Order: sequence, then C-alpha cells, then structure tokens
Amino acid sequence: MQTLLKDIRDCEICKAHLPLGPRPVVTAHPEAKIAIIGQAPGRKVHETGIPWDDPSGKQLRNWLNVTPEVFYDPKQIALIPMGFCYPGKGRSGDLPPRQECAPQWHSALLPLLPNLQLTLLVGMYAQRYYLKAKAASTLTETVKNYKEYLPHYLPLPHPSPRNRFWLSKNPWFNETVLPELKRRIREIIQH
Repeated sequence: MQTLLKDIRDCEICKAHLPLGPRPVVTAHPEAKIAIIGQAPGRKVHETGIPWDDPSGKQLRNWLNVTPEVFYDPKQIALIPMGFCYPGKGRSGDLPPRQECAPQWHSALLPLLPNLQLTLLVGMYAQRYYLKAKAASTLTETVKNYKEYLPHYLPLPHPSPRNRFWLSKNPWFNETVLPELKRRIREIIQH
C-alpha cells in the first residue's frame, strides 16, 4: 500500500494539462472501512495537500456526521478522487477530473482495501465510472435511487456550496438519503 501511495503521489501522467502542475492528493490504509470517491482536488486542496480541506469537505463531514479526526483517519476512511490533481478552472467552476487517473490507479488501489463496507460515490464522474450502465441518466435520479446500489455503493451529489440550488430543489435528499447515510456511517465506524 505505501509503495502504491508513493507512486500515486509521484505521478505526472497528465502534467502537461495541469495549470498548477501535479500534486496528487489521496489517503488510504488497508484497514479503511469506507471509501469516499470524489471528483478532483480544488485549488485550496492543491495548495494544502489535504483532501476535502475546503467548504465542500466541511459540508461532506456534516452529511456524514463525523469529526475531522474520524474523517481524516485513513484506517477509517479512504479519500480517493477520480482525478488526483487539481484540473484547473473552467467557466462554471473547476474543470472535470482528468480522465487518466482513475483507470491508471483505482484498479491497483481498491483491491488493497479489503475491509471496505461502503463506497460513497460523490458526484457524477464517480457515479458514471463505477455504476456504469446501472447509473440513471441524471445525477438526481441516481442519488434518488440510492437503495439500488446498496450495500456496496451510495451515490451522493457533490457537497459544493455551488449545489445549494440543487439541495433546495431536492428536499428528499435531506429527508431520506442523509439519515440513511448517517446511520450507515455510524454503524460502520462504531463496529
């Protein structure tokens, strides 16, 4: 595991496409019980090197109802993005995760996490990659039908502050998905 994590952190496969250069961000440990597969680090995370070290991460920790100590304990939670480096800025936010990363590294990393009980697929990119044809045509429908993907996967919208409109338009997320998410996280962490 440590050798693979070093290889990921040393990766420069898409260096030519990264405006701030490579700085792969990932945390994992063979004992991890939960994996969070997100999109790609934002600019702040690129600067600090700490996954989810931004307002989106704070919101995600609230959704999970976990402390930063639990969230950042790699023996509890593996934090694995679809793209390991900051992809740069686009018109309406950050660019999509680089497509080279997940095929290059996920298939080597996930088998080293034998204790995973739940994988959270945060955002459309992770959902499409892992759920493939089982994903609904929209993120909203995929998240709404989250029970179809349990017990292994639980799809979530991105917790970005930019998604406030989505959250206000879809109150069922707070009413049904979040309680189920919190219950499952609590059970996994406590056992």
